[in-house]
Amino acid sequence: MAANATEAIINKRLNDFCLDSEIKLSASTADTSCCSGVHDHRTIDQSDFPPISEEARNFSERLLGQNKAWALKTEEERPGFFAKLEKQQKPQVLWIGCSDSRVPANQIVNLDPGEIFVHRNIANVVTHTDMNLLSVLEYAVDVLKVRHIIVCGHYGCGGVAASLTQKQIGIIDNWLRNIKDLYTIHRKKFEALPEGSREQQDLLTELNVIQSALNVCHTSIVQKAWSRGAELSIHGWCYRLSDGVIRNLGLCIEGPGNVEDVYHLTEDARAK
Repeated sequence: MAANATEAIINKRLNDFCLDSEIKLSASTADTSCCSGVHDHRTIDQSDFPPISEEARNFSERLLGQNKAWALKTEEERPGFFAKLEKQQKPQVLWIGCSDSRVPANQIVNLDPGEIFVHRNIANVVTHTDMNLLSVLEYAVDVLKVRHIIVCGHYGCGGVAASLTQKQIGIIDNWLRNIKDLYTIHRKKFEALPEGSREQQDLLTELNVIQSALNVCHTSIVQKAWSRGAELSIHGWCYRLSDGVIRNLGLCIEGPGNVEDVYHLTEDARAK
């Protein structure tokens, strides 16, 4: 029955389009041939969908109701906000952060929708094989022309904490290997701190942010942007849940001069 949902959505969209056309055009000129076989109503026949539990229905109604209330309040306080938002997306910032629900990018830096482009994953890891992240990065740099890229971790990150243990969790174990590698590289520094302590977790959190920010700089996307003169800064920050304040880790790279030569592109590579 779930497969019928796709057809139901298509039919509703075509039906809405044709009904809108009839409203805009006179009956004598409207071309409603696209509506052939489509029922004349604007609601989806729920029989085409799997049955829904009372809990799931209440959940949807509650969140959708909250959305409507937020939209109405926003429009009342800032008339034309959504009309303006719909017509443009010109953020100056790409935010690479953790998926943790307690670290919402827009809210913690007090920016409106449309002012920050966001990518999130477990423990804000940047790797050179993550096509999802690289696609976001390329779009942000080459299309949106963002001016700043922020890699923001957070103290108390569950992914970082798990990286300091031998506990098997699941497929995420492979993802956290990137953070475990950082621990291995700097093992002697960690051994100077109490084992399993918050100090160890905080240090690994900060090192993970720094390394991920450097990995952003190492990408061909950023290297090419710098080579063509783009103004692009990469920052490393860390958010503390206990007080809501972001710590600037002091890392801000604004050009290839602060990146190891091996990551620089040759002239031939830049031209591609």
